[in-house]
Amino acid sequence: MIRPFLRRHVVPWARRLPSFLQEPLREIWYACAPKIAATARHGDEAVYAAQRDNETARFDAQTDVHALPPIAHYWSDKYLRPELEAFGFSNPEQFFVVALERAWRETNERPARFISLGAGNCDAEVRIAQALRARGIIDFVIECLEPNRAMRLRGAALAREAGVEAHIDAIDGDFNFWRPQRTYAAVIANQSLHHAIELEGLFDAVAQAISDGGLFATSDMIGRNGHQRWPESLAIVREFWAELPAAYRYNLQLRRHEKNFRDWDCAREGFEGVRAQDILPLLIERFDFDFFFAHSNLIDPFIDRSFGPHFDVACERDRAFIDRVQARDEAEIFAGRLTPTHMLAVMRAQRSGEGARSCLTRRHLTPAFCVRRIAPSPSRAR
Repeated sequence: MIRPFLRRHVVPWARRLPSFLQEPLREIWYACAPKIAATARHGDEAVYAAQRDNETARFDAQTDVHALPPIAHYWSDKYLRPELEAFGFSNPEQFFVVALERAWRETNERPARFISLGAGNCDAEVRIAQALRARGIIDFVIECLEPNRAMRLRGAALAREAGVEAHIDAIDGDFNFWRPQRTYAAVIANQSLHHAIELEGLFDAVAQAISDGGLFATSDMIGRNGHQRWPESLAIVREFWAELPAAYRYNLQLRRHEKNFRDWDCAREGFEGVRAQDILPLLIERFDFDFFFAHSNLIDPFIDRSFGPHFDVACERDRAFIDRVQARDEAEIFAGRLTPTHMLAVMRAQRSGEGARSCLTRRHLTPAFCVRRIAPSPSRAR
């Protein structure tokens, strides 16, 4: 495909051009990007294949797809970690360990079989396997479904190096079209659902895969498509943006200065956040929740890879800024004026005739409460 070739060979050259030349070229590049969310769902295989190739090229050389700047770890250690520890784990990987241990205890199948959808480099799955073994669980296999061959090979190598190759099975497959050939004690999706176009079919497949009482555990993004801000949150982000020094407004990923915060649509090419806003409503329709933990919105742009590296954890002023954004974020979310952009959830397939299951949540942030319905007026979003 021509676009992956351009991404590999032309884009690196273009990024060395002066910024006044980069910006018009970038706009032309993305103006030509296919509208994948609509076309792929209507059966345009050529468009889907082009976008899949773009996605593959983007991740081919990424050995750590979850790397975040130090300010993100400052924020998570201070605010997110204590909240998670109240539920028995400290981070998303430990969340999956706890979920898989529970699934292992609830199934009679040995070895217990789990599957991870969109496993990438399988690095998280390797660490999860190590943690399960440390807990005395040795009879299990995690199938790692991933279409990117380079990532599967890295995953297999990581499993061998960690001594857990017997527990990791990296398999070729696109979860947009995955149909289970068996049932599983658990299905997990670690930051992969927001890359899916065929969510309806995928969730139907997951429900089939856990139909014998298995669990579906996910950590993912549930904000606006393309990881954009909804209008009510964009207005507040721009309030804080106006406080930032000019040097902090340089977008390190897109290599441009943003005097005013520009709400970039990450789904203009590839699958990044392509249907993020549909994830939670569709899950509510198809699954019963055992556990649901939702968090964050306004803080995202300030701790991500584009702008987060500008913040110095050792600088009191920078920490105070992040603390103020966090306080506003929490107040707006708990008041229902903003909806969270992140979730961790454990679900089961819905069964007719059964009453609603009890769901463990963070205060009153139930799945239904966290679905965005009507945007608040600008005056209410302050």
